[in-house]
Amino acid sequence: MNIPRTLLAVAATASCLSVGAWGQEPARPDTSVIFRPSTPGFVSTVAYRPLVHSWGIDIMLSNNGFGLGAFYRRQFTDDLAGLLTFAISDVKVDGENEYFTYSGTSYVPGKKNRLLMLPLIASIQYRLFRDDIVDNFRPYLSGGAGPTMMFVAPYARFTDIPMGDGTTIRQSEKIEFFESLKYGKAQYTVGGYIGGGAYFGKDKSNVMGLSIRYYFVRFPSGIEVLQGGYMKEFGGLYITLNFGSSY
Repeated sequence: MNIPRTLLAVAATASCLSVGAWGQEPARPDTSVIFRPSTPGFVSTVAYRPLVHSWGIDIMLSNNGFGLGAFYRRQFTDDLAGLLTFAISDVKVDGENEYFTYSGTSYVPGKKNRLLMLPLIASIQYRLFRDDIVDNFRPYLSGGAGPTMMFVAPYARFTDIPMGDGTTIRQSEKIEFFESLKYGKAQYTVGGYIGGGAYFGKDKSNVMGLSIRYYFVRFPSGIEVLQGGYMKEFGGLYITLNFGSSY
């Protein structure tokens, strides 16, 4: 048996195995970590949706007194919107002088009818200076027209009292407000207004604004308010507070 040759073969084989082992790089373990939310749906994508519709109430103040209304607003573009308003307000004319008795009852001498104005107006709003003023102050101009009802109810009953010398004295008796509504009649015409105002606040989901409107309401045949006096032009200047919400 040739031992040196056997040893040389074993040594050569070991040398080849060691070279092959050093030539291969050991595999590295995967150290990447994947994070998942503990609550499904915690991370989601929300798409921007503009607030297009608005509705609310109007509080109206004028020389005629106090009024209430409601509105619906539809945004068409960033600058243009449509508005539908309905309101009810008291109407007074020049020459009405209100007095009070010792018991606290008020009366207007010579007044024959009390008036309630109910306009239904479709209007357009145009926003001003959108790119020049901060968004929490949004001024606009507006104007519109629509059917207007004037509800005419008797203010007093008039009675002619004969005197002994052949003359008569006309005596008036005031009718309470709610009682007079039973005897009232409606008259219709077309009215409108022009004006301007502004909305306030960064949160556009809450509507808060102030506007000044001048109403034009004309009855060609006239309405008798004070005894013997017929008025054809009604309306006037109104300061309106707006409160509502958008969606």
